[in-house]
Amino acid sequence: MNTLDIKTSVKVVGTNGQISLGKEFAGRQVLIEEREPGVWLIRTARVIPENELWLHEPKASRDLERALAWAQTNPPRESDTDAIFEKLSNESRPKRKAGQTRS
Repeated sequence: MNTLDIKTSVKVVGTNGQISLGKEFAGRQVLIEEREPGVWLIRTARVIPENELWLHEPKASRDLERALAWAQTNPPRESDTDAIFEKLSNESRPKRKAGQTRS
């Protein structure tokens, strides 16, 4: 819709204080600005929760691009989970010097 094309409609505010914008806006978030008493500007919006803002930072975008590129060149493959757990448990044990025995 061209911003110069203004579409006006009449809505009735229900007894519960709500108005319907139409099914095409169902589930969408909107910003409502009260310009003056009885005058509102309603705009569709995408709201980003504060705890997800970091995902929109340039570094996060670069990291995500790098991760996606890696995933493209490294398809999933079968893993031997028993061998992985064995390796991890061996790495977590303290290493002894040659010739050293357990006490």
